[in-house]
Amino acid sequence: MVALVMALGLHGFGNSAFAAESHEGGESAPVAAEHKEKFDAKEEILGHVKDQHDWHFMDFGETKVTIPLPIIIYNPARGTSAFMSSAFEHGHASHDGYRLVTKHYVEEKGLNPAQYVTGTIIAVDGQDNPTGEKIYDFSITKNITSMIIGAILLIWMMLSVAKAYKTRGSKQAPKGFQSVMEPVIIFMRDEVVKPNIPGKAAEKYTPFILTIFFFILINNLLGLLPGSANVTGNIAVTAALAIVSFIAILISSNKHFWGHIFNPPVPGGVKIILAPVELIGVFTKPVSLAIRLFANILAGHIIILSIISLVFIFGGLSKVAGYGFLPITIFFNIVMMMLELLVAFIQAFIFATLTAVFIGQAMEGGHDDAHGAHH
Repeated sequence: MVALVMALGLHGFGNSAFAAESHEGGESAPVAAEHKEKFDAKEEILGHVKDQHDWHFMDFGETKVTIPLPIIIYNPARGTSAFMSSAFEHGHASHDGYRLVTKHYVEEKGLNPAQYVTGTIIAVDGQDNPTGEKIYDFSITKNITSMIIGAILLIWMMLSVAKAYKTRGSKQAPKGFQSVMEPVIIFMRDEVVKPNIPGKAAEKYTPFILTIFFFILINNLLGLLPGSANVTGNIAVTAALAIVSFIAILISSNKHFWGHIFNPPVPGGVKIILAPVELIGVFTKPVSLAIRLFANILAGHIIILSIISLVFIFGGLSKVAGYGFLPITIFFNIVMMMLELLVAFIQAFIFATLTAVFIGQAMEGGHDDAHGAHH
């Protein structure tokens, strides 16, 4: 059903692929050519997986279904400006000396696409030309809004479970939503945290590991909904999560751990080579966490959107071919959605598990123990 909704929802931005045939016999050739617009799969796919300054759901012909989001810009020369993204009129107008960069604007002004990235905000003058002023964008974007929604859902879930325990007590059998959450929480505590984090520290770090797991899982699942944000498929978001994990690892480390980093238990000549390698390994752990989550989620979204785009690519060749390929697209997207649903749980589990493993390694510090815990 989700795949079907996505296919129908994305049908809006593919209407232009069928426009040429729909205008035959109804309008003159110049007018039909004016309405004809070639479907750009790359632009549409990248546009849907990138962060945006408004929440765009779908298009119905020329009508864009969007929710405007707050734009907050700080300019050292002009000060702070705050307004809604609707003031940009979907990139067709500037407002208060600022403009949302679009592909059409870059082509119209003859700008360098590498310097003026689509979707960013720049300062412009009265003639709508870039001024080159340095600005700081603190806007509430689509990804930030989705993360806020995810955080609210996480808090609501945990408070609901806590309220159930407070009302019913811990000795009674769980009911309703509590019965769904309790096995997951117990599994993460007993199978992820305790085996990897030694002693009493396991209880201390259980809320942290659970928070990471559920926050990533919620955003992974939200990202599968039609018109949703690609939060965990954004490298900035996964990097921020990895930095949080990295800080927790550093806080958990002890002198024994750092002793094995700078003075590994190997012959003297090998220490010179191994010590830098061990030190680099400390920083590659959070990098691997960020890239693994980002790459897996982004790849899944791109594959799903690519399959959907085939409908409009074929539709640009023939309207019959476009609609004839629709059932095949829906079938493959159902398969991909089932796979992505599995990936959503697996990637949240892997991120939380590796964070627990790395924290445990930092606490134990022993080279052999660390590798044993990792395996």
